[in-house]
Amino acid sequence: MSKQNIQITVDAVIFVKEETSSPKVLLIQRKKDPFINQWALPGGFLENDELLEDGAKRELEEETGLRVSHLEQVGIFANPGRDPRGRIISIAFTTSLSQEVPVKASDDAMDAKWFNIKNLPETAFDHEEIIEIALMRSQKE
Repeated sequence: MSKQNIQITVDAVIFVKEETSSPKVLLIQRKKDPFINQWALPGGFLENDELLEDGAKRELEEETGLRVSHLEQVGIFANPGRDPRGRIISIAFTTSLSQEVPVKASDDAMDAKWFNIKNLPETAFDHEEIIEIALMRSQKE
């Protein structure tokens, strides 16, 4: 059996749910390949000594300046073709805010914005699927 070459990333699906409008989700515009200039969820590679939720919080803060106290796991996304760099498994986390807060792109992000869930741009990787699943879960709660 050959040795596995698998990497792990964490993604953060942050919603704003205000009573007067459709939910919004936070996306970053990627500064690097793959999918340079495309919109994606804030996220990145897990560090060796990091808990999964802590990695998602770190990536969220590094890329958008947003700090959250708690994230819920959405699921594991492991389709072998989901990332052109190789076999990369992502664990996605979510939370909802009651109002939109300012965000500022940094680190691997060239921009960060809130998007109405009904008017999303094309997203990188399988992030559209991740957003849909996170939204369904959040609507059940």
